[in-house]
Amino acid sequence: MFAVIKTGGKQYRVAPGQRIHIEKLDAAEGAAVRFDEVLLVADGDRTDIGMPTVQGASVEAKVLTQGRDRKKIVFKYHRKTRYRKKKGHRQPYTEVEVTNIAA
Repeated sequence: MFAVIKTGGKQYRVAPGQRIHIEKLDAAEGAAVRFDEVLLVADGDRTDIGMPTVQGASVEAKVLTQGRDRKKIVFKYHRKTRYRKKKGHRQPYTEVEVTNIAA
């Protein structure tokens, strides 16, 4: 069984027991989270496709950690004009473990 959910402007294919990194959520570690924007639910031969979401479907997950990714370097450069700008960015994320898919 798996589902496709939408959170943080992105879509994720999830299954029970799976751990994923998603865009940061305002939830404490150990808290339960519920995703109601479920785009697809597949269970064996039965597949429910939402238009745009599957009615009554939800995915429950548990927040494991809040963290920040590795640093990404943004470097701007213009030749012959002594223009150089170096900037780093660390994107915050939330790691969740999917516990249940309710169709």
